[in-house]
Amino acid sequence: QVQLVESGGGLVQAGGSLRLSCAASARTFTNRARGWFRQAPGKEREFVAAVSWSGSDTYYADSVKGRFTISRDNIKNTVYLQMNSLKPEDTAVYRCAAGNVALGSASAYNYWGQGTQVTVSS
Repeated sequence: QVQLVESGGGLVQAGGSLRLSCAASARTFTNRARGWFRQAPGKEREFVAAVSWSGSDTYYADSVKGRFTISRDNIKNTVYLQMNSLKPEDTAVYRCAAGNVALGSASAYNYWGQGTQVTVSS
């Protein structure tokens, strides 16, 4: 069964950093775009960042640009989200996804992880 498993979430103070990881269980994800989305309580799911299958192209939501960095290691079949200068409004469940094209729309992604909680205290 193909799976995406996130890790690295937790509780951090404002201004701190976290690095999320998303490991894929199948090699079929090597040539797929990967994305990160988040959803806070009472809010809609929001695009965070995406990376092309090769890793050469990256895309970010304006709200995280300059603070978050998405990257991937196709040998390890893992994508990362380095989050710096975290703010309380970054608090959400973060989910990774895999799809054919690195886009900011959730409909572009076919596979989803269960999510990892990120909580930023003020």
